[in-house]
Amino acid sequence: MHELALCESIRSIIEDQARARNFARVERVALEVGAFSGVEIEALRFGFDVAMNGSVAQGATLEIVELPGEGWCMPCARAVRLAQRYDACPHCGGYQVQVTGGEDLKIRELEVC
Repeated sequence: MHELALCESIRSIIEDQARARNFARVERVALEVGAFSGVEIEALRFGFDVAMNGSVAQGATLEIVELPGEGWCMPCARAVRLAQRYDACPHCGGYQVQVTGGEDLKIRELEVC
């Protein structure tokens, strides 16, 4: 389960920020998870609680914002939404679509006290 390793990395980032910005507790963690990130959302939720145990984010609420896949259709010369990687352009049906978004996992916001 690579989601637990991701959660441990998130914990490390949070603890680094706690030291740098001098906060003692995290109440809420908001993450952005792209459709093409390869992250299983439910496994991430489970791993989050396990990884945050004993940290400044123990008991924090996890908010996940799922971002759609995005691409650039070369024949249409326009940005398009993609349901799956390698999908055809929803406008012209062509397959010359380069993925431009939806691959990331980011910490969007920390609510601290």
